[in-house]
Amino acid sequence: MAKEVIMPKLGMTMETGTIIRWFKEEGEPVQAGDVLLEVMTDKINIEVESYETGILLKRYYEADAVVPVNHVIAYIGAEGESVPDQPPEAGPTNQADEAASSSSSGEQRMDEPSVAAGDSDAGKVRATPAARRLARERGVPLDQIRGSGERGRIHRADVEAYLEQHAVKATPLARKTAEAEGIDLRKVTGTGVHGKITKEDVEAYRTPTAASTTTDAVPTAETVKKLEGMRKIIAQRMAESAFTAPHVTLSTEVDMTRSIELRQSLLPLVEKQTGYRLSYTEVIIKAVALCLRRHPQMRAQLEGEYIRYVPDIHVGLAVAVDHGLLVPVIRHADQKGLAALTQESKTLAAMARENKLKPDQISGGTFTISNLGMYAVDVFTPIINQPESAILGVGRIVEKAVGVNGQIVLRPMMTLSLSFDHRLIDGAPAAAFLTDLKRMLENPYELLI
Repeated sequence: MAKEVIMPKLGMTMETGTIIRWFKEEGEPVQAGDVLLEVMTDKINIEVESYETGILLKRYYEADAVVPVNHVIAYIGAEGESVPDQPPEAGPTNQADEAASSSSSGEQRMDEPSVAAGDSDAGKVRATPAARRLARERGVPLDQIRGSGERGRIHRADVEAYLEQHAVKATPLARKTAEAEGIDLRKVTGTGVHGKITKEDVEAYRTPTAASTTTDAVPTAETVKKLEGMRKIIAQRMAESAFTAPHVTLSTEVDMTRSIELRQSLLPLVEKQTGYRLSYTEVIIKAVALCLRRHPQMRAQLEGEYIRYVPDIHVGLAVAVDHGLLVPVIRHADQKGLAALTQESKTLAAMARENKLKPDQISGGTFTISNLGMYAVDVFTPIINQPESAILGVGRIVEKAVGVNGQIVLRPMMTLSLSFDHRLIDGAPAAAFLTDLKRMLENPYELLI
C-alpha cells in the first residue's frame, strides 16, 4: 500500500512550509533515509528524509509551493501502484508522520521512528537509516561514533557532528557529478541555499569561466539571479510589513559615556563567567527589555479586529547570514542578567550563521533590535518584524561635539531609531518609551539592580 509523505510540522508555531526543491523525481526509487526534498519555514531550511522504501509515485507540489503542515505532498509505494490524482485532506495517517508533525527538534527527531532492521540485533551498531546512509556516503565507521538516541542509537546529527570539522554541504547530484569527475568538493564554492554546492557549481568548477581565472573577478555582463529561497521569503515579508503597517520612525541621540564605563568594568567578569565578551548589544538588549516591562503598549500585536498585549518580553536580535537575515529570539530577556544575555545572544547568533537554529528559536518575538553599529551607519529606518508592532534600529557610537553644562565637549554618541506601527501605537507612547530607553542607557547602573 502506498504511503503518504506529508509536510512535517517542525515547530510549535509552524503552520506552513515552502518547498525549496525536490531531490527525487516521480518514478525514481527511494530508500528509507534518502533526502526527498528541502523545506523552508520561517527562513530555516530543513532537509526532509523518507521513512519508506519504494518508488516516488506522485508529487503534488513543486518548488516555491507553500503547503500547510500535515498536508500530503507525495506518495511512495510499489511501482505501478495507483494513487489519487489530487492530494487528500490534511492529517497524519501513521505513527511516523505523527512523529514528524509533532516534532520541534528538526531532522534528528524525524529520524527517530525509522529504525534499521539490524538495530535490535546483538553486537550490531544501533543507527537510524539516515545515519547509516550518511556514514556510508562519507566513509565514517559507525562504531567510532557515540549515539545520542535511546540506548545509544546513532542519529544523522551524530554523524554530522563527527564530520563537522570536514563536512561539505552538497546536493546528491553534486556529489555524484563530483565523484564521476574526480573533483574534490572541498575546493568547490557553493551557490545554493546557505552555501550548499549544486551540480551547476561542480560543472562550473570543472570548466571555469574566463572571469573566474582572473585575480579580481568582476562580472562584465548583466547578472540575473532568481528570487528564491530565503531571499524570496524576506522580500515577501518586508513588502507585506512595509505596505500593511503604517510605519513612523522616531530618533534620538544617546550619550554612551557611562554605558562604555559599565561595559569596561564588567568585561573581565562576564568573560570569566561565560567565555564571551560583553558587547554593547547585550547592554542595549537589557535596557530595551526593562523598558518594555514599563511600556506594555510597545508589545501590542494586531489579531484581526483585536489588539493583543503580549505579557512576555521576548527580544529578537537581527543577525546577518549568507543571502539573508535571521532573527533569533531571546526569551524573557527582562529576567536575565548581562552575563546570561551575553552567552545566549552569542550562541544564538553563531547558530544563525551556521544554519543550526530550530523553528522555535526564531518565533514568538515581541520586539526586535537591529544593530548596525559595526558599520559607518548613524541613522536608518528599520522595517517592523511582523506580527510585532515596533523595532529598534541602533547606529554606531561616534564622538561628537555636544553641549554639556554650557561647554562644548566631545562625547561618544549613538543614535537610536524606533519604528512603530501607528495603527497600534501613538506617537506619545512611542516617544515615552524611547525617552526612557535613552535615560536608562545614559544611566546604565540601573540595569544591575
